[in-house]
Amino acid sequence: MHFDLLTPRDTKAIDALIESYGGAGAIGEEITKKRDLETRKKIAAEKGFGELIDKAEKYAASFPKVEDFIEAESIRVTKPGICTTQVSGFQGAYVTLDCMRRIAEKQDVLFPTEMISVVALTEQYVYGGDLLATLAMAENILQAGKFCSTNLIGIPLPEERFKRIEKVTGEKFDRRDLGDGMSALILKNMGTPFGNLGGVEVADNNHLVYLDGITRAGMETGNNFFLNPSWSTIVAACYWGRKIPEVSFKISMLLSTQNAIQFRMLLNIIKTYLRDDGTTPIYEINIGNGAGAETFIQCSEELKASGLKGISLTAHLRINPDLGMEGFDWTENAHKVLDAGCDLTIKYESDGTARPYDTMEAYFLSDEERTEKAELIGDVIYHKCIRCDLDAREIMRRGHEARFAGIAYKNQGTEKQ
Repeated sequence: MHFDLLTPRDTKAIDALIESYGGAGAIGEEITKKRDLETRKKIAAEKGFGELIDKAEKYAASFPKVEDFIEAESIRVTKPGICTTQVSGFQGAYVTLDCMRRIAEKQDVLFPTEMISVVALTEQYVYGGDLLATLAMAENILQAGKFCSTNLIGIPLPEERFKRIEKVTGEKFDRRDLGDGMSALILKNMGTPFGNLGGVEVADNNHLVYLDGITRAGMETGNNFFLNPSWSTIVAACYWGRKIPEVSFKISMLLSTQNAIQFRMLLNIIKTYLRDDGTTPIYEINIGNGAGAETFIQCSEELKASGLKGISLTAHLRINPDLGMEGFDWTENAHKVLDAGCDLTIKYESDGTARPYDTMEAYFLSDEERTEKAELIGDVIYHKCIRCDLDAREIMRRGHEARFAGIAYKNQGTEKQ
């Protein structure tokens, strides 16, 4: 017997949520409108981030260029297997600006093309201008190919948000009254203040809260790439995103796939809810830290055989000790994958050294604490960018193409994607 992943009740609730925001077309149009630099600069200035954006533009002007490295070392692409660069931990506007300042001062980093942020989509972060200013720096000024935000479903929200979703979808949500008009979903498996890393536990119909959060963030800021942490939110997002091509998803390392069996489970989900043109809202799948090079290569080959297009596979090259094994280093595996002719996105949760706030703690600070500690966290992601840069340059020396953000190329505006 075959069981559908979503029942008519499930799809009816998701469809109703989409329609409550004006429909798929309206959601996509609003996201696109908010992605223009001048629009973002105007809104950012109104919300107190105008000076920050000006500084970011000045810093970016002195970033080093890929072409200079290629010329200095006579680099040539002689092998298949393309490397895409990705760094995690861009925790809001002030942290991102501090990292940019350090790179501008040293002029020593070819900037990664994919940036990951694990900041709770709080009311302040989404509607106060912080996220929008971060996106203006990341996507418009640095010309990153992707900037990924994370919707932690355990975050406090105004009670009216939950009441609205209940009214629209007809579903109920088990939540706690926090006072002052705020509520939060009750997460039973507490591992952090947001419960089990804020997203792996998606019980009952809480995937609807996840979808509502990314819809609001996208329409408010133009954010169009989101971390997806659980099996149910992946299924829901594939269905939700069928008619919203403006949005895509990264499958989180918190779920990840440690072996080809789990990878095939994901491919089956993806194939169940393809768009009319055969594409999927899933842009990226993080292969888990427990997998070796052979498993990664097998997943890559099975992805090619599946006929699914536009999906990239990622591996952590370094991780924080509180995410896994101390001293974790996947670099030699990365070389094996690339030498096998497989494309690979190299991701850095750490630079491999113990630094203050090179931990999960930095992902769960309040909006105020994150701003106060911007220089400490900025130092952490600066060193992650250095490690990514060094590894990517070595990959280029070995004959592979490596892709960076548009700002790293002299012919800016044409991101190497």
